Amino acid sequence: MEAPEDEFTKYRSPLVSRYASKEMSYNFSDRKKFTTWRKLWIFLAKAEKALGLPITDAQVAEMESRVEDVDFAMAAEQERKLRHDVMAHVHTFAYCCPTAAPIIHLGATSCYVGDNTDLIVLRDGFEILLPKLARVMDRLANFAEKYADLPTLGFTHYQPAQLTTVGKRACLWLQDLTMDMRNLRRARDDLRFRGVKGTTGTQASFLQLFQGDHAKVEELDRMVTEMAGFKKAYLVTGQTYSRKVDIDTLSVLASLGATVHKICTDIRLLANLKELEEPFEKEQIGSSAMPYKRNPMRAERCCSLSRHLMTLLSDPLQTASVQWLERTLDDSANRHIRHELPFMATENIIMAMVKAGGNRQVLTLHFDVFFPLLFSSQSSLSQAAFICNKQNICEHGGYSC
Repeated sequence: MEAPEDEFTKYRSPLVSRYASKEMSYNFSDRKKFTTWRKLWIFLAKAEKALGLPITDAQVAEMESRVEDVDFAMAAEQERKLRHDVMAHVHTFAYCCPTAAPIIHLGATSCYVGDNTDLIVLRDGFEILLPKLARVMDRLANFAEKYADLPTLGFTHYQPAQLTTVGKRACLWLQDLTMDMRNLRRARDDLRFRGVKGTTGTQASFLQLFQGDHAKVEELDRMVTEMAGFKKAYLVTGQTYSRKVDIDTLSVLASLGATVHKICTDIRLLANLKELEEPFEKEQIGSSAMPYKRNPMRAERCCSLSRHLMTLLSDPLQTASVQWLERTLDDSANRHIRHELPFMATENIIMAMVKAGGNRQVLTLHFDVFFPLLFSSQSSLSQAAFICNKQNICEHGGYSC
């Protein structure tokens, strides 16, 4: 018997169903996408009206009143018929705004709504991530300060090395996250608007609308860019904004993924040594067969998603490299499924990291084994103790000194 159709009979990405926050899911949702298209058509109409085109206040008001009233079923039917997603939504918007129908999308190309919306979504994605990363850094800084003087055994090559402190080790992690914070901010601030550029970046259709008045076309571009919340638009585009922008965006996210993978791998190693542990909830089961286990599952999840995040970088590299001349369309299908993945993966990594840990415990076991003459961290730094400890370590561990 065939199961009734519901949300559980269709594929759902775990990044949405399990991991992403409501705000990040909405940022990449169809509703956000298509209401943004409508807002862009309103920005364009307002600017064109202000610069002298015959557009009425009533037409603009009608469009503004129906921004959220998206008939997705009608749009899907129109797309099946027209085989064009933008024109399907032009027709759908025009149906509920009959007075404004003649001026919707006036002079624009598909990338006016498509690419500009992508840039808005990327910008808003960074705005969601940055405060969460700041929260991780704040908690890690507090942790580092709290345990700044707590000695622990340092490792190189994952072999016993010299003493460090728990706080100092955390500062290594924090320094990398600081670099990632700087990179994310820079990538966000570098984003510009595609703006009003026409079909091949020459603004030809708008020059025709304004009878060759270059100044008005430039002002149109500036006005729409400002309405969309951007300080600047790209000076030069083809039909699309440069796909190098996508490389830059995903590069900083993948770099953060590398940082998180290193941090969480360290935590997993230290969990085995019983030096650090994750929070373990009252009714949590560590393993179906071994319920007593305290697996570092949050750190493992971070590592898993980080690896996935890092692999996504190859896609925009390939896409940018095969863009022919002013633009080809072979970037369309993969970009429909690509943009949200790195942001959703990154957000979940950050959300897992921000959770406060349980009791942190640094055991003296490693000191007892590797520093048998160690009575205090100060004595280990004296010349005599250093030489004596080195000799004992070599004898105890069978190392060649």
